[in-house]
Amino acid sequence: MAVLHHEAHLLVVDDDPRIRQMLTRYFEDEGYAVSAASDGNEMRLRLRQQNFDAVLLDLVLPGSADGLDLARELRAQSDVPIIMLTGRDDVVDRIVGLEIGADDYIAKPFHLREVHARLKSILRRRQAPARTTEPNTEEIVGFERWKLNISRRQVLDPAGRDVELTTGEFDMLTAFVRNAGRVLTREVLMDLTRGRNLEAFDRTIDAQIVRLRRKIETDPKKPQFIKAVRGVGYVFTARLD
Repeated sequence: MAVLHHEAHLLVVDDDPRIRQMLTRYFEDEGYAVSAASDGNEMRLRLRQQNFDAVLLDLVLPGSADGLDLARELRAQSDVPIIMLTGRDDVVDRIVGLEIGADDYIAKPFHLREVHARLKSILRRRQAPARTTEPNTEEIVGFERWKLNISRRQVLDPAGRDVELTTGEFDMLTAFVRNAGRVLTREVLMDLTRGRNLEAFDRTIDAQIVRLRRKIETDPKKPQFIKAVRGVGYVFTARLD
């Protein structure tokens, strides 16, 4: 039996009992706590009962709400990481999933080790570094009266209010702030934010940036911080404090 070395609690949502059982057994053997649900109603029930560190969510589910509907609903309430699982390798579905807040998207049939690798990557990026007693050790960057605490993975707007970002959104903003004034191609952004765990195609990055702009720009349609450079990529033009 594997040693229980993880503290993460996963929620697997899939209407196929074989896939639920396969994922549950695999991740339990890897030391995770795992709960399962077969549809949206069961998912909501589990979420009311417990807190989860990540959700593995099937795209095609029975009932009135499919995986995209449930991901949108979940993201409106929480920033818990979401990995979409689907038998449809459809680019449009993938873009929509990422646009509404999913952190990753894996097509079936998948290798369990690949799912685990992507999950570990998301959880590792999400976990803040351990606090230290030494003063002035946190990495904090300011821009246009915003504060980005990279160590605590926290973003404060000019009024001092906490702005909730998903793991992907936070990594994207960090990449821009650390490379302020430098034009970044979509390929470079993929390397900086996801370590190439996702296929680097243009609309994936574009969807992520659209969501980030909605949270940090005064007018997302006329962005002042993250500007597109036609035919190349994006540049972060905000003044660092």
